[in-house]
Amino acid sequence: MQGTRPAQYSGLRGDPPRGEEWKAIEGGFAHAADLVKYIRDNYGDFFSIGVAGYPEKHVDCDTYENDLKHLKAKVDAGADLIITQLFYDVDAFFKFVKDCRALGITAPILPGIMPIRTHAGLLRMCKLGGTFIPPKILEDLESIKHDDSAVADYGVKQAVAMCGKLIEGGVRGLHFYTLNLEKSVREILLELKLLSRDQLRRPLPWDNPREKLKPGQQSPSTARKVEDVRPIFWANRSKVYMARTEEWDEFPNGRWGDAQSPGFSSLGDYHLKDLYASSSDSRKKAYGAPKTPQDVFNTFVGYLEGKVERLPWNDSPLSPESGLIHSPLVRMNKAGFLTINSQPRVNAVPSADEVHGWGGPGGYVYQKAYVEFFCSPELLQKLTALFPKHPSLTYSAVNFKGETFGTQTGVAAVTWGVWPSSQIKQPTVVDPNVFYNVWREEAFALWESSWANLYPEGSEERKLILDIKNTYFLVSLVDNDFITGNIFAIFDEALGHVNAPETKVPFFSQ
Repeated sequence: MQGTRPAQYSGLRGDPPRGEEWKAIEGGFAHAADLVKYIRDNYGDFFSIGVAGYPEKHVDCDTYENDLKHLKAKVDAGADLIITQLFYDVDAFFKFVKDCRALGITAPILPGIMPIRTHAGLLRMCKLGGTFIPPKILEDLESIKHDDSAVADYGVKQAVAMCGKLIEGGVRGLHFYTLNLEKSVREILLELKLLSRDQLRRPLPWDNPREKLKPGQQSPSTARKVEDVRPIFWANRSKVYMARTEEWDEFPNGRWGDAQSPGFSSLGDYHLKDLYASSSDSRKKAYGAPKTPQDVFNTFVGYLEGKVERLPWNDSPLSPESGLIHSPLVRMNKAGFLTINSQPRVNAVPSADEVHGWGGPGGYVYQKAYVEFFCSPELLQKLTALFPKHPSLTYSAVNFKGETFGTQTGVAAVTWGVWPSSQIKQPTVVDPNVFYNVWREEAFALWESSWANLYPEGSEERKLILDIKNTYFLVSLVDNDFITGNIFAIFDEALGHVNAPETKVPFFSQ
């Protein structure tokens, strides 16, 4: 089961420029059968070749019968299978299969399924491809056609019913046109019992189920499936991490030992861009015109509350996991501890858990509470005075100039999991060497490249953001007590809120 564009819109010739008719180029292939024959003549059986079929005929063909003859020519030239154009009339598909067999076409025929997502999209695609829409579908959609969410839900149910009929009728496979939007297809497969919820778990903790991608764009989370460990610092900037480390050896071949390794790559403009394409105008509108540090604090709080879509250090909205510790995070940010990364402690939660789960079924996952933040030297001094009272906490602190101090002395796993008959997996680590020498450079540079540069030279806003960049510390804090620890208690003490009721944070355990 795969996802591609509909057969009508991909393949040999592509689409002509808008308003023009398609014309063959000199020396090119005019028909798909010519291309199939060329491949077979020159490469034998090296390739498996699939071709398009049209249950309701190709829009450019004069008759249904002639279209079937063209299809047979493609198969006779060497095609191995047929994938149909989208359709919504199951009877038309079965008639098409029967007619193909009567003509001597024996290649497997896969039905092409395109779930209905919007009313306008349905009409547009069917008009382009000459696809018949059963009156019952149009009737069902009439009352909800302006509600895209309701239409998408209907599309799932309609596709499930249609696929059920196809399977009952003997089809041996389904081909889905996802248009790079997998949600509907995923729900259809779940309803058909062709996919289980366990198979949808995040393979590793850094895979982001809420990540927004452009059409055709591959998630950086899945681009290197062989990778099984990363520093936690890039948890919210996975695209940049992938770009900076594409030449790295596989762990543990020295990856964490030398932060000056060329494998980390130098910090260029590419790494400082807003890689998720929010415009300068939209960011400036979201961040406002900060005149005081408290204005900046309020922007961070706005991100936590969903009012600001993203921050320079966070490519996506707040993860469901961090949402569970929302109250203490808001309290920290209001007071000037500006968080850019966090996770709660977790003790032996099943790997199938909706929020914390990752890896395959049957395992248990663990996490040390972690929070990473910017703060003023004055606030950091209050924290360091309290660290002796909190022996389970280890930290690393660094400023823009590269001045460092802390108690985290080596690489430590902050996320791990165990499965039957398997070694312990520890995919997320804290490495102070990388933090001080690599992530520090990027994290501080983003204050200027993605925030201060939104404002004119000499402006009050620009001066404020640059002052924060030049004076604040970046702190990585780990609570090594993943059973009874409370990583937020030290912040309440530093702020004089020892008895604050919000000090109790969620603890996740089986």
